[in-house]
Amino acid sequence: MLDWLIHVIIDAAVLLIAAKMLPKVELKGWKTAIVVALLIGVLSFFLSWILTVVLNIATLGIFYFLGLGFITRIVAYAIIIELADKLSTGFKTHGFMPSLWLAIIIAIVGSLVDWIIL
Repeated sequence: MLDWLIHVIIDAAVLLIAAKMLPKVELKGWKTAIVVALLIGVLSFFLSWILTVVLNIATLGIFYFLGLGFITRIVAYAIIIELADKLSTGFKTHGFMPSLWLAIIIAIVGSLVDWIIL
């Protein structure tokens, strides 16, 4: 439970920093970042496996069999970020590419946090 809370706080910080770096990402402030990070976490918990399976089927499993399954997971996470954009106020990504960059950045930082904590 504590690991999940740490991830939410770090994801919120990453969202804030990325919103300042990426011109097509808008985020109102810290409180909105926490809400969006929670929303992304909940959506990810319920939808990421479904989206990953659908993407693996759509690509005929090519990425999975080539050992590049992380690509489908990143795209699924970008779709989840797009859903969070639609469900929240104060957070906006203009296009799919900013969501994809956010997904990549959050995945890299999340992996580093997991490596440090574990």
